Amino acid sequence: MQYITLGRTGLRVSIAGLGGGGNSRLGISAGKSEEEAVRLVLAAVDLGINFFDTAEAYGTEKIIGRALASVKRDTVVISSKSRILDRNQNLLTSAAIVANLEKSLRHLSVERVDVFHLHAVQPEHYGYVLRELAPSLLRQKELGKIGYLGITETPPRDPNQAMLTCALDDSCWDVVMLAFHMMNQRPRDTVFPRTMAQGIGTLLMFVVRNIFSRPEVLRETMTKLADEGKILRALAENPMPLDFLIHEGGASSVTEAAYRFARHEPGADVILFGTGDHDHLRANVASLLKPPLPADDAAKLRTLFGHLSGIGLVFPDYMSATTAIR
Repeated sequence: MQYITLGRTGLRVSIAGLGGGGNSRLGISAGKSEEEAVRLVLAAVDLGINFFDTAEAYGTEKIIGRALASVKRDTVVISSKSRILDRNQNLLTSAAIVANLEKSLRHLSVERVDVFHLHAVQPEHYGYVLRELAPSLLRQKELGKIGYLGITETPPRDPNQAMLTCALDDSCWDVVMLAFHMMNQRPRDTVFPRTMAQGIGTLLMFVVRNIFSRPEVLRETMTKLADEGKILRALAENPMPLDFLIHEGGASSVTEAAYRFARHEPGADVILFGTGDHDHLRANVASLLKPPLPADDAAKLRTLFGHLSGIGLVFPDYMSATTAIR
């Protein structure tokens, strides 16, 4: 495994982070048992992964807590989150956010969570978050219940990083979580220069998701983009539109290319992925440990898709658009 310092936090973290959300939720969404999910988390530890991300909205905090209870606490970094809206889409009070933190600590069986985020913050809610919620969590940080404070965007609702553009003006955020992938490269200009300059750690999500793991989704996306005049028609007419990435000396698959592209982007710290399968876990880690894509391939991706934003940013399969958090 390779490790990196997560911005100014000083936390030494694996470049691969296992996420408890997304489509898989550690396999729970596919019908795996809690015991199987626990074994998967421990398999990740064996591979050198020490960064584990979850949230009260995912329903996987207890699983990660159970799994990591057998691991020395100071060898792993745990990240969790609180939603800022209730089920009726009303903003939560600071007291409710602190109660969610306490619940997360109980579920994770820890006295402190290393990174605690306010989850899926929309641009119109950022002022309230900064004014009403962040101060309460900073007090919890002083009490030792939070190591570092983070904030996550909601990519399907905020594809142009409007919220993060505001949040990066404020010094309270130590870590941000954002979407970045081969066809959604806008953070290269809007986010990464600022996070690197300010020492803010970055956690990348949506690096693969459906658009690169399901060929039919990629083809449908290419057709739509070509119809809108945003990409070359030839890409839509090719049944394997990203096949130029797969060659000797290049990537062995589109998903491998996606992981390598994101992993070696300047400003990218931890690449998050979800899985419920041991073989998939090992394959993802292997992809992330490979060198950057050939320079010509990376340049072609920037030329073809660098102008796009909001592509492939869809809610997890198990959540509806009205209830989705991430």
